[in-house]
Amino acid sequence: MVEPIFRVVDLRVTRGRSSIYDHRSEGSGKLVHIHFCASCGTKLYMTFERFEASCGVYAGTFDDPNWFQIGGGNAKHIFIEAARHETILPPGIPTFLQHAMTNDGTPQEPVIFEKPRVVGKGRTG
Repeated sequence: MVEPIFRVVDLRVTRGRSSIYDHRSEGSGKLVHIHFCASCGTKLYMTFERFEASCGVYAGTFDDPNWFQIGGGNAKHIFIEAARHETILPPGIPTFLQHAMTNDGTPQEPVIFEKPRVVGKGRTG
């Protein structure tokens, strides 16, 4: 899932109102608020109890989901230990088995692969 992160103050919904489903994260124990279209159920964006000033917008909701570049300087793969088998991780992008930081805010050390890797049965290899 591609989920660009923005500041909540920069997000503006221009039409309609979203409904919200609250999900408790198994990793942090904090709430993730999933905002979705009340008419069709499409997921639009997420806000976070843990990161109150940030929101993640589902890339598929943009008119052009390719308008932003994805690379090692602005992207990361998190929770790869829960990734679907045979997920391909591109080279040069920081990866984390779980979240990029601990619950107390301590940054985790990423793994950056030099060539593409395939996730298999809860591990990379």
